[in-house]
Amino acid sequence: MSDLLRAPAELKYAEELEWLESVDDNPKPFSWRLSPKMVRLFILGSERSDGLDREIPQKWFGDRGLVERSIVTLASDRGLLLIGDPGTGKSWLAELLSAAICRNSTLVVQGTAGTTEDHIKYSWNVSMVIAKGQSRESMIPSPIMTAMETGAIGRFEELTRATSDVQDALISILSEKYVSVPELNDEGIVFAKPGFSVIATANSRDRGVNDLSSALKRRFNFVRIPVVTNKRSESEIVRFRTGELLRRHRIELDVPPTLLDVLLRSFADLRAASAAAGSDDERLESALSTAEQIGVLEDAILHGNFFGERALTARTLASSLVGSLARREPEDLAILNKYLHGVVEPRGREEGGFWPEFLEGGRDTIATLS
Repeated sequence: MSDLLRAPAELKYAEELEWLESVDDNPKPFSWRLSPKMVRLFILGSERSDGLDREIPQKWFGDRGLVERSIVTLASDRGLLLIGDPGTGKSWLAELLSAAICRNSTLVVQGTAGTTEDHIKYSWNVSMVIAKGQSRESMIPSPIMTAMETGAIGRFEELTRATSDVQDALISILSEKYVSVPELNDEGIVFAKPGFSVIATANSRDRGVNDLSSALKRRFNFVRIPVVTNKRSESEIVRFRTGELLRRHRIELDVPPTLLDVLLRSFADLRAASAAAGSDDERLESALSTAEQIGVLEDAILHGNFFGERALTARTLASSLVGSLARREPEDLAILNKYLHGVVEPRGREEGGFWPEFLEGGRDTIATLS
């Protein structure tokens, strides 16, 4: 895995998955590699009451009921649609589910305005078609078709970004569980094997881009992933993901708890201000998600490691926060400047700690960007 920039979950946790499969004596649906109970345990981590001989770390931080509903949906014949704001962990949950169930999370279609039916059905190897004609060998199956043929989980990222034609093509796959290939006579239908299902994700902020039809909605069970607002849970997520990033970059650094608290409280303050804003011009364009928090922290750590004192400082953290969240000029800069003067400055006088340095770093960055 050292040769991979980012290993998929089934490779990253391969040893753990093999061990769980070896001790799993619970009933398994279809061709699942792990039982529903072990899939949940793999994602949410083990507890003492599970009676395992080793600890399984938690990999996704969220409501237990959401994970259980997702697993139950995939054990049925319905698709699973994970919907929520950007950065709430929808794709990560989909990847973990696929890795645990079929040991393959890479059968992915990315929904964009340029996604076509070929991306979810099949296309042709033109040179082979010219040489030998249309045949099963000259057909290039899509990731979804491959999932059908192998009884695996196919993933569709950003479903509402795809056009209505592509969404309509997905209806027949989810409903009939086969793909018709009219160009082939004897092998003109590709049937789905037991275990096949689709996990789709949708950004709730994209509502209205390409709304899902009622027919497609009926083929999915909706699971809404909320924004994490619990400070303890958010801290665990940020620490977990940041630890992974540090290991990837081979950086040994401890994030001071008080400095992490500055980041968490800053995002909480900005979310509250965004919720209270009367217009879009008074809101940051950023979704202020947990994923963006992780990005701010990673940026600050890397900047400090490469260009600073190989330590995380409040000044660097503030600079990273302003640089990451200021996407519109001058609107976002004005909102952040108001936050620094209206919240951070008085808090620095009252509490001290890292807040005065954080204020100074934010001011300097805003002055540079203005």
